Amino acid sequence: MTSYETFVIYQSLKLHFTQESYNYFKYNGKTNVSKESFENRKDKWYFTKLSKKFATKEDLINFLVANFLNDSNTWIGTLLQQESDLVYTKRQKVIQSLSYTFENDCKNLFEGVQDCNEILIVQSGEYPTLLNKTLRQEIEFETFCILSKILGFLPMWNKKINDTIVWPDFYLRMKKYSDFLPSDVSRYKLILKKVIGV
Repeated sequence: MTSYETFVIYQSLKLHFTQESYNYFKYNGKTNVSKESFENRKDKWYFTKLSKKFATKEDLINFLVANFLNDSNTWIGTLLQQESDLVYTKRQKVIQSLSYTFENDCKNLFEGVQDCNEILIVQSGEYPTLLNKTLRQEIEFETFCILSKILGFLPMWNKKINDTIVWPDFYLRMKKYSDFLPSDVSRYKLILKKVIGV
């Protein structure tokens, strides 16, 4: 990986997580930043250093995704600090045991719940249980994203949740991150059915 290639990936993923209109996959990670404009940047040294940190492009992408998920405005200099490595390691642990994590989170969510729909109900514009538990980090963000793919509750939430500060940012982050999670959720549907006893 060259420092310019690293910069292009950084730039495209940052756009993906911060701009509604840009999608990393749709544009195949391309941006309109030229090599010449990169060479004139004062921070290019950081990209040179970051380019040597990972053996593969996939590892670099996973590292950047983890950190942009954590903070969509992450500055390149921050990515060379130990905290960014910890963010990456934590996400990798969740991803590598995603089925196990999802099952445990579902048990946490549905334990003692009479009607499974309870966790999705928006009352008086307030956050539903599923959203509260995600915001409090009682369940993983990945679990929330997978449940949204399976249960399709987001259009209803967008109409009923009154909050205009936290929810819109959370929703954009979730929508953008979901692109990096498995698109085939059939395995997770089976896990969910097992947990709720369907």
